[in-house]
Amino acid sequence: MPNQSAGVPNIREFRQVVQPPEILGRANSEHWLGPVLMRHVSPYLSRACVQLGMSPNQVTGLMTVAAFAAAGSLLIPGVWGPVLCFVFGQVQLLLDCADGEVARWRKLTSPKGIFLDAVGHYTAEGLVPLFLGLRATFALGQPQWQWAALGGLLSLLLIYNKVLNEMVHVARTKYGLTMIRDDPQASAPTRSGLRRLRNLANLVPIHRLFHWVELTFWCLLAGIVGLFTGQQPAAIGLLAILTPLAALTLVGHFVAIMSSSKLRAPEAGN
Repeated sequence: MPNQSAGVPNIREFRQVVQPPEILGRANSEHWLGPVLMRHVSPYLSRACVQLGMSPNQVTGLMTVAAFAAAGSLLIPGVWGPVLCFVFGQVQLLLDCADGEVARWRKLTSPKGIFLDAVGHYTAEGLVPLFLGLRATFALGQPQWQWAALGGLLSLLLIYNKVLNEMVHVARTKYGLTMIRDDPQASAPTRSGLRRLRNLANLVPIHRLFHWVELTFWCLLAGIVGLFTGQQPAAIGLLAILTPLAALTLVGHFVAIMSSSKLRAPEAGN
């Protein structure tokens, strides 16, 4: 155990334990703001959580609360709703970094912790578009429920797209295969034509628009645009842009999984 003075870990030693190279080197496993900003700040928060005696799951619980706060903020009229949505989104990302760091320091990783972390992520990606639709619905006082339905559709598309990855793990487990890791070769289509299409699609990675942090960015941008166009037209415009792109992303993700080696059964005798 690293040296601690009166139970308080030195920040340099603390960072070495909670941010090992294999964590910082996860290119596709965390948002780009992680290595750029949050991983520089998060050890101070996770260290404070350790000092307060918090468990990793308690930090994850705060992350989920931040997800509810980010989504619920969109019901606040004017530009301040999207501003608060963005702020709570950043808080959630910071807590998302901190819960794993607390777990590594305390050596308390568990299936329950992984489950609760997934709950926080699904909550954010599902509720932000849903509440964006509610924002458009109530922006002018007289409810216009078609926009709530559009927000619900966007929420469903994003959740379905996210759960496709979990379906892969379930299918492999039920078949008796090992869990697949983040492997670009396994994700690559087996047919050359599809590989070329995938490479072209990666030039404009629209799937990255739908990470919950990006969603708060777009809500903030729509709120700023709404200062000039009105908040309801800005919210409706964002929904109208994101929903067809989410449907396209879902179809592309499904095709990519089916054309990869992730679900391929091993040949007999191998």
